[in-house]
Order: sequence, then C-alpha cells, then structure tokens
Amino acid sequence: MKAASLMLTACAMAAPAQAQQQDQESQPVRYLLGASVASHPEYDGASARQTRLSALWALKIGRWRFSTASGSALLGFGREGAGAGASTQLIDSDKLRLGLALRVDGGRSSNDASTTRGLPDVKRTLRARLYANYSLAPDLNLGAALSRDLLGHGGGLNAGVDLGWRFYRSATLEWTGGIGISAADAQNMRSYFGVPESAVAASGKPAYAPGAGLRDLHVGVGFTRPFARQWFVFGSAGASRLLGPAARSPLVEKRDGSHAAIGLAWRI
Repeated sequence: MKAASLMLTACAMAAPAQAQQQDQESQPVRYLLGASVASHPEYDGASARQTRLSALWALKIGRWRFSTASGSALLGFGREGAGAGASTQLIDSDKLRLGLALRVDGGRSSNDASTTRGLPDVKRTLRARLYANYSLAPDLNLGAALSRDLLGHGGGLNAGVDLGWRFYRSATLEWTGGIGISAADAQNMRSYFGVPESAVAASGKPAYAPGAGLRDLHVGVGFTRPFARQWFVFGSAGASRLLGPAARSPLVEKRDGSHAAIGLAWRI
C-alpha cells in the first residue's frame, strides 16, 4: 500500500527531554540511520501481501534535506511534508512551511505481482513535489502536496491533503494520528489502474481506461518511544479505501487495504 500509506510518524519527534529536542533542531547538520519491517499489499488494491525489511536514513544540511520516506518523517521533515528525496524550504515560519522536493519514483514492473503480469511497465522517473504545511494548533497540522512526473514516463500528476494530530506526548512516548485523501490525473490512473487494449490478451483482464478522479482515503496512527539518548523504536498502522476510478479498476481485488510497520533508528 505504497501510495496510500500515511507517514504517521510525521509529527513524532519524541526525545528523552524537551531541551535535547530543541538543541537538535538548531543544529545545522543532523542525520538518522535505521531499519524497519513493514507489511502491506503488493500494490494498491491487491489481496496478496508482502513483508519487507528496509533501511532508512535522513540527512539535513542547513535548509537542504535528503532522505528516504520514513527517514524524512522521523527526523522531523514529515512535519513539513517534504517526503522522500531531496528537498528545501521556500517558506519556513511558525505557522506555514512551503517547499519543493525531487525524488526518484521506481514505477512498477508488471512482474511485481501475478495480477499485473502482461500489463505495460511503468518506467522509473523523476518526480517534483510542491508541498505546504500549516499549523492549525501546536499539535494539529494541515498538509497538502502536488507531485508531477517530470520525464513523461507515465507517472502523471497526483495530489493529496492530510490532517495530522499529535494526541499524546510525554518525555518517553508520542502518539500521532492522521487522515487524508488523494487524487490523480488520467495519466497516473491509466498507468497504475488501467488495462490498455493492447494488453487484454496477455493480462487476461478487460480493457479499462480510467479518467482523473479521487484515488483513496486513508487513516492511521503511529508512535515513537526513545530508550536511550539517541536511540528509539517507532511503529505505525493504517488503513485505506480506494475511491473513484481507482476502485473500479479490474486490477483491484480489494478496495480496502491495511499496512503496519515497526522499526529501530538512531538520530543525532
């Protein structure tokens, strides 16, 4: 459930003490290393699941950030909505953060799952992302993002709006929650949920050419818990429901999906 997964640790900045957190935020260079185990559907709408062990990392140098998706959230960039890849802030105030990001999108191989075999591959591409995050209250953030395939490799355009809430915080534990909705243009929908006429025989699926529309609704929770000065464990769980043209695709075996992850990281 790669597209629907919320970075629910986005607001989770737990540290052994508030003073240490403030000191870390003021450092010109910060970094994080870790690993996580995650379980999610093979693709959005699949009934089969996969479990993977993945490395995560993040690096901040002044106003520049470089990271994996999970690493971004855990080092604090998730509060800004930067996401994976390289990013920088254009506006950074107490209430509003606005920035630009670039990342490599791995696309999709038709051999990733048995139900997508015979379909055209979605090529790897470079995506640009404009993101904004507004603080409605100290522990309540509203975020929005617009992402586009820059190379014309079929990734198209997608957008999302998310509301994140940190509902519990102590010196040793934080819990966050979120809800959001996403949408995509016709190109993105056709690449990931469509079946072209040329692939009907090879895939065994009926032709389907979706248009632009809503993609999914997603909710979830996440936590972080430090157990040493710079070490902490984290986890998240969530659910999503495909909407609109995505939900009507013949590739969709289940409209509802879920994901869960747990990991360990070190940050400074």
